[in-house]
Amino acid sequence: MRGNMLSGKSVRIVVPVFIGTAAVFYVLGLSNLLSSNVMRYLLQIFLYIALGEAWNLLSGFAGMTSLGQQLYVGLAGYALTVMTSILRKNLVLGISAGAAAAVVVAFFLSLMLFRMRGMYFAIGTWVAAEAAEKVFLNWKFVGQGSGMTVRLSPYPNVGQIYLLALTVCLFSVALICLILRSKLGWALLAMRDDPSAAATIGVNLRQTRLFVYMIGALISSLAGSIFFLNKGTIYPDSGFSSGWTVSSVFICIIGGTGTITGPIAGSVIYVLLREILAHYPGWSNILLGLITLLVIFFLPDGVVGTIKKRFIKARTG
Repeated sequence: MRGNMLSGKSVRIVVPVFIGTAAVFYVLGLSNLLSSNVMRYLLQIFLYIALGEAWNLLSGFAGMTSLGQQLYVGLAGYALTVMTSILRKNLVLGISAGAAAAVVVAFFLSLMLFRMRGMYFAIGTWVAAEAAEKVFLNWKFVGQGSGMTVRLSPYPNVGQIYLLALTVCLFSVALICLILRSKLGWALLAMRDDPSAAATIGVNLRQTRLFVYMIGALISSLAGSIFFLNKGTIYPDSGFSSGWTVSSVFICIIGGTGTITGPIAGSVIYVLLREILAHYPGWSNILLGLITLLVIFFLPDGVVGTIKKRFIKARTG
């Protein structure tokens, strides 16, 4: 069975590094050593890591390629906005409402989507997200196409949003690591590689798919809430933009699917590339597409996957 599970030796190395890195980023955020611009770049990287890890869990580890994760980003953004601007609730309730809405919608959508496989499942997730955009575009309660504004008093500053983004990022990585270290992790790889064989050895395919799909929705919603908290406004075309999923796919392809560290490396590369290519309006998407094709042709395992293969080859060779 192909896969990239965390061995006991890897855990003994990764856990202290993870905790130490997290502590450093928290200290930097709390000590005001970083400028506002640096924190804005870092919080974007943190949130894209969460989105990339969610998509990677679905596609890279479970074999469930979703093209509709923007549905949960948009739902969370609107839930946060409705809770704060209309119902006048606090930030915690706004984020919690977005997470709850995403998980509930994922559960009910699974009743239909799980009847599909492969390409049809991917298209089904995309259609669901497109339908949600049309609903919000015509829904007067949420301002239709004119959008909504997040209203909080006092409004979190960039340092506080940075810490929230970091927390979401660390929660996402830690949660997925725990899943992969459990029996469910092996079940995911078995289901991805051969669903029929997985079923014969006792893997409950429906329950496993449902759990993973709901976790992906949860993580995407948490990232979406913080994205729109940072932005301050939301519109149907920004909340449910296919760009959220395109970014996640790009991040995983560049970094390496089926690895925990792939989306981390991919997110750093993506944010840096996006800032550089922003100086070439009209060409940025074309250039990102070309970069993706080059990686697929010359680094099919992504940056992290290629480095790992060469390291293993050097050690065994």
